Amino acid sequence: MRQLIIIIATVALLVIGYFTMSALGNSKKGFKPKTEKLEKVAFVNTVENGAIPIKIKANGNLTAKNKVEIFSEVQGVLQVTSKEFRPGVQYRKGQTILMINSDEHYANLQSQKSMLQNLIASIMPDIRLDYPNSFDVWNNYLSSFNVDSSVKPLPEPGSEQEKYFITGKNIYTTYYNVKNLEARLQKYNIVAPFNGVLTETSVNTGALVRSGQKMGEFIDPTVFEMEIAINAAYADLLKIGKEVTLFNLDKSSSWLSKVVRINGRVDQRSQTVNIYVEVRGDNLREGMYLEADVPGRDELDAYQIARKVLIDNKAVFVVEENILKLQEVNIVHFDESTAVIKGLQNGTKLVSKQIPGAYEGMTVKIIEE
Repeated sequence: MRQLIIIIATVALLVIGYFTMSALGNSKKGFKPKTEKLEKVAFVNTVENGAIPIKIKANGNLTAKNKVEIFSEVQGVLQVTSKEFRPGVQYRKGQTILMINSDEHYANLQSQKSMLQNLIASIMPDIRLDYPNSFDVWNNYLSSFNVDSSVKPLPEPGSEQEKYFITGKNIYTTYYNVKNLEARLQKYNIVAPFNGVLTETSVNTGALVRSGQKMGEFIDPTVFEMEIAINAAYADLLKIGKEVTLFNLDKSSSWLSKVVRINGRVDQRSQTVNIYVEVRGDNLREGMYLEADVPGRDELDAYQIARKVLIDNKAVFVVEENILKLQEVNIVHFDESTAVIKGLQNGTKLVSKQIPGAYEGMTVKIIEE
């Protein structure tokens, strides 16, 4: 009897377990979780085409308009002057910047002058006899001859015979040797060609200077030029005398400059034209990096957008009935942050901010900016 009861209980438990498992399985099949479709947000602007002023942005480094590199044409020891030969030292026009010892050259010059004086003195008896009309002229020249002063031009010969006679006595050759030495003597002293400042030096007082050696650089710190490369399409808008505004990198200072030269050749690789602007003002330095706003022309029936919303630099996303569409546009001009485009109709909903993972046909929720 006990065994029968155990068998019946076991069978009942198995039947109950079977129906319980079946019920649980059917309940899982009938449950379907509800999912919500998420829409991405698209910030849009309504396009209103109009006249957009084109400003050409460019940059470059300032270069002193008046700048000379100082080279030595003679050899000698650098002497002390009234000012040190160091970067930052200022000189007025005509002041001596460098002085090279010229004692040896000066002695050679005096020797040649003395030789010329002796040659003229040696021909005076012949001049008196053969060319009496020229004697007084040559005599006055000899009387006023001074070896410590610059040699004056020789008297003009009164005839061809006299000229040949003077030439045969080697007087002309000696005279031009003297003039050559006088001109070279001036190269031992280098004077400032304009008011300016030294920006570079490579020799010290007492050093031996060799002919052809670069000794420094001298600039006028009051007037500068900057080279700007612009698109050849806008070259016709730039005329000599047109004003261009220059800025430093943080836009804290600006200077007004003028176009002074325009290159007549277009660069074949970049299709740009180089223009040169002249600028004066405080706080300007040689080599300073500046940005320029070059005024161009007004582009009609155009629209300005942020450059980052361009797709492959040829298209933009627009929204029609909450669906993204890709539309190609014509890019008229762009700079680092903005672009001027054509090809959009007035009233078009243009996506103004990038949408992560955007694709054509995406459903979006629009927000007008």
